[in-house]
Amino acid sequence: MTAPTSVPTPLAAVGAADGSRRRRRASRAWLGALPLLVFAGLCFGLPVGALLYGAVTRDDPATGATSLTGEHLQRSLQGPYLTSIVGSVELSALTAVIGTVLGMLIAQAVVTSRGGALRNGVLTASGVLANFGGIPLAFAFVATLGISGVVTQAAHLDGLGWNLYSFTGLTLIYLYFLVPLMVLVSVPALDGLRPQWREAAQNAGATTWQFWRHVGLPVLAPSLLGGFVLLFGSAFAAHATAAALVGGSVPLVTLKIADALSGNVLVGQENVALALSLDMIVIAGLVMAVYLPLQRRSTRWLH
Repeated sequence: MTAPTSVPTPLAAVGAADGSRRRRRASRAWLGALPLLVFAGLCFGLPVGALLYGAVTRDDPATGATSLTGEHLQRSLQGPYLTSIVGSVELSALTAVIGTVLGMLIAQAVVTSRGGALRNGVLTASGVLANFGGIPLAFAFVATLGISGVVTQAAHLDGLGWNLYSFTGLTLIYLYFLVPLMVLVSVPALDGLRPQWREAAQNAGATTWQFWRHVGLPVLAPSLLGGFVLLFGSAFAAHATAAALVGGSVPLVTLKIADALSGNVLVGQENVALALSLDMIVIAGLVMAVYLPLQRRSTRWLH
C-alpha cells in the first residue's frame, strides 16, 4: 500500500501565493532604492573610506611602502589638535542650545499668530537667513560690529569690552543663521501638536504650564533634540565664516584641518588632517546615536 499524499488546502495555497507576492514586492522595492544606495555609496562611502585609509596608513619616504599605523589618530587627539576639537564642540554645543531655545520660541509665536502674513514673512526670511553664511556673512558683521563697525562706533561697544574677533563674537555670528534654521525645523513639529490635546488638558483643569510640561514638551522633545543635532552639525562643520573672521585666534577643528592640508604650520600633515576629519565623523555619529531612538518614539505621537 502506498502512503496517501497530502493535498494542500486552498487556505495554504492562498498563504503561499501571498508570501511569494510579498517577496516579489520586497525585491522590487530594493531595485527602486538601488540608485539612491549607489549615489549614497559614491558620495559618502568613498570619501569616508578614503579618510579612513589615509588616517591609518603611512608611506615610507625611502621605500614608498605603505603600512598601517595609529600615529595620525593619536596625534589628532593631542596638543593643539585636541584643543581645536574641544573648542569646536564647545562652540557648536553652545550655539545649538541657544539657537534651539530661541528658534522654538519664535516658531511658537509664528504658529499661534492669527495673521498668515506674519507666518509667511518669518518663514521666508528664515529660509533666506539660514542659507546666508560664509565669507559674505563674516564681512557683513565686520562692517557692522567690527572694530570700526557702524554699530560699534555708534554704541561705543569697544569701551564695553566688545570684541567681534573672539569666541563670543563667533557665537553671535553662528546664531545669525542657526536660529532661522531652527525656526524652519520647529514650525512643522509645532503644527503637529493636536488641538484636542490642549482642549483635553484644559477640560481636566490643567494650566498652560502643566500642558507644556506633561504633554507638549515630552511630545516635542525628540523634535527639539533633532533640531539641536542639526544645529550642532551645522556649527561643527562651518569653516568659511570662522576662517574669514577669526583665523587661528579661536581654536576650531575645521581651521586646523585647513592648516594641516595647506601646510601653513607643518609640512606633511595631510594624514593628520584626515584623522581629524575622521574624529569629526565619530563625534557626529555619537550625537546622531542619541537622537535616532527618540525620533522613532515621537513618530507614534505625531502621526
